[in-house]
Amino acid sequence: MRNHTFPENFLWGGATAANQIEGGFYEGNKGLNIADVLPGGKERLSILQSPGFNFEVDSEKYYYPNHEAIDFYHRYKEDIALFAEMGFKVFRMSIAWTRIFPKGTELEANEEGLAFYDRVFDELHKYAIEPVVTISHYEMPLNLVKEYGGWRNREVITFFERYVLAIFNRYKNKVKYWMTFNEINSGFIMPIQGLGFSIQKESDKYQPTFQAFHHQFVASSIAVKACHEIIPNAKIGNMILYAPVYAYDSDPENVMYALQEERIFNYFCADMQVRGEYPAYIKRYFKEHGIELEIEDADLDLIKEGTVDFIGFSYYMSRTEKMDKSDSTNSEGNLIGGVKNPYLQASDWGWEIDPVGLRISLNQLYDRYQIPLFVVENGLGAYDKVEADGSINDDYRIDFLKNHIQAMAEGLKDGVELMGYTSWGCIDLVSASSGQFSKRYGFIYVDKHDDGSGTLERKKKKSFFWYQNVIKSNGEKLHK
Repeated sequence: MRNHTFPENFLWGGATAANQIEGGFYEGNKGLNIADVLPGGKERLSILQSPGFNFEVDSEKYYYPNHEAIDFYHRYKEDIALFAEMGFKVFRMSIAWTRIFPKGTELEANEEGLAFYDRVFDELHKYAIEPVVTISHYEMPLNLVKEYGGWRNREVITFFERYVLAIFNRYKNKVKYWMTFNEINSGFIMPIQGLGFSIQKESDKYQPTFQAFHHQFVASSIAVKACHEIIPNAKIGNMILYAPVYAYDSDPENVMYALQEERIFNYFCADMQVRGEYPAYIKRYFKEHGIELEIEDADLDLIKEGTVDFIGFSYYMSRTEKMDKSDSTNSEGNLIGGVKNPYLQASDWGWEIDPVGLRISLNQLYDRYQIPLFVVENGLGAYDKVEADGSINDDYRIDFLKNHIQAMAEGLKDGVELMGYTSWGCIDLVSASSGQFSKRYGFIYVDKHDDGSGTLERKKKKSFFWYQNVIKSNGEKLHK
């Protein structure tokens, strides 16, 4: 008898975001969003992490890859057929807010946008693939950014509620897995994408950041309650960027520093969305940083009532920390900072590779919250080479994913309740952090390049056939 590590109903699939694959920049009455004004290339990360961005387009100076992306808007049938060939049980995607409410402030939803996602969901169901839908994934309407200041403005909650009610009512018979905000805690490091505003001065970041988070917590709870009422058989979760924080050594000062960093970055947003209340450690943090939130009378009750059904999270890397970094090498490639971990190798983009960290993450999250977990992003961004015969031999990607899936298997043996796994960028897409096509994650190669050239032709990589076997064997066949 075979011992199945993964449960029979395990949700294997892949993950994307609307702004990184769709294109169709102005089609279907779509409005402008944040991703539409972010240039491609090395400038993007600097913009995302530096103060003062003005959210304007300068087409003479920059290339904007999200405008066409990989043209999923027109090619979704071809792509979904490829996902089905791999055997996907689920496909994680997002709805572009500005396809439904182009400016974010309209009273009526845009029918062309609604109809597009009807077609996508119908195509997925044709192949028995369940959509897993992120409601807001780094694509806030630009109008809400410029005219309202993003999530700093409480009025945005009303606009978001109108949006979620429109999509829940429209798709109540087509979508049963939802998540509210993608990587909500990424607002700490990339507030432009997550919170819809640019910090103007580093010294001013605390108050607007946490006020914006508070508004998102209220909005998330409104969405959770609405989902439970409108689609009673659905499950709705949050989504966090999770990276376990290791102390650089056994110096108790470094251990305490790592603990504090982990609680603020990894757990604060999850505590709010799963436990439904402000924890004691954040209240001390507020006091020490002079943060005084504007909280309306019903907010805390609403947050308590609107807790999520599961935790969706991304896992790409771990993070190593010490108080005094002056004598250490910074881990500059790691998006979330820290110092270099001497025990880990790194990807082409400097992201440290740590499969054991995924098992650690699963155990930490499940020990803390005791609700189902869902790994909804995990993958390797790498340079891929198309050989003369057209093949793409991405053994490095297979090794990366194999080791992380093995870590999940160990987590399941540890007793973690894990719903599923959707590998990030199952088809090549525009990188959110670097705006590059050359940072490839997919099982499917897309002929599109950083200068905008390319035919958009799809090709199956070696990893396509490997993942096909992983799914077919329910995680038993992991070797090439």
